[in-house]
Amino acid sequence: MTDTPCLFCAIAGGHLPAHVIHQDDTVMAFLDIQPVRPGHTLIIPRRHHVWFEDLPADTAARIMALGQDLARQMKRIHGVERVSFAFTGIDVAHAHAHIVPMHELTDVISRRQIVETDLTFRPMPRAEPEALAATADALRAALAGR
Repeated sequence: MTDTPCLFCAIAGGHLPAHVIHQDDTVMAFLDIQPVRPGHTLIIPRRHHVWFEDLPADTAARIMALGQDLARQMKRIHGVERVSFAFTGIDVAHAHAHIVPMHELTDVISRRQIVETDLTFRPMPRAEPEALAATADALRAALAGR
């Protein structure tokens, strides 16, 4: 943990609750509480690194490998053709990847693809705890049975 409180360090340390999909000594995967789509998962390094380019290569590779495993299971569970993998670091200054089952091409999009200049954005709605628990159970079971 750093001198500044970090939400993801608190989750990794077990100080805050999360719907954990996977955890090992290096990384942790848990559901985003404001998902773009059901199954939207965050993968974080257990150690604090602000930027993804600061990650040790083996940690970055572990995040990518887990993301690929999750994507395969999300395709099966959610019946989607595509799963997005992106390091964004927009909301929390702790390197993290977003894994999102894509039901529509606009589920993950760049502002540069939008023609209209005046857009209104809203925060993603917070998912119900029961829905998160069910999704986490399904993904954990799928990873365990791979």
